[in-house]
Amino acid sequence: MDAREMESLTSGTMAGAGSFRCQRCGYMLNLASSDALPDCPGCGGASFSRASLFTAGNLREEEPSYSAGPEAERYAWLRQAREMVQETGEHLVYEQDGELAVMPLTREWTKIGRSLSADLRFDDPTVSRRHALVVRHPEGVRVLDDRSLNGVFVNGERVEWRTLQDGDEIVVGRYRICFLAVTADDLAARRDASLRDD
Repeated sequence: MDAREMESLTSGTMAGAGSFRCQRCGYMLNLASSDALPDCPGCGGASFSRASLFTAGNLREEEPSYSAGPEAERYAWLRQAREMVQETGEHLVYEQDGELAVMPLTREWTKIGRSLSADLRFDDPTVSRRHALVVRHPEGVRVLDDRSLNGVFVNGERVEWRTLQDGDEIVVGRYRICFLAVTADDLAARRDASLRDD
């Protein structure tokens, strides 16, 4: 191994298997492949250093929570997502290949991850094979961390599980997912607003 390869391994520019900490915000990233490190899901930075899970202590206490970004950007994204949904019920809205996509929640369990068996699949090293579950039950819709390496965040807070409210933002790896619960009244109000604008 030459000096350049050694430096890339120790500075974190080439991943390999292991743990890496963002030098800007402290976000902990765990990879199991030799892909290049992605931008930090926490702050968007690109500067990582190799870290050890055994010396990191309690990650829940040390790891800063994900920052959802500027509020104006978040609300613009949420407004665009809402306009896409044309039927009542619960939906997940996410970005895929630069465009927003809508997934209606029709089953009791929706699996999110990198695995080929995931219902909502993100083929990216920041996403675990089994990353999260969205569960529908009579008390509401919940998101659960399915033993992921990089965690599940709801509105900027890392969670083990959380009951979702309309408009909540779920972060899985580097991906943002918006949860929408659309009622018939919501659609009627949108139609009325559209008629007033015409």
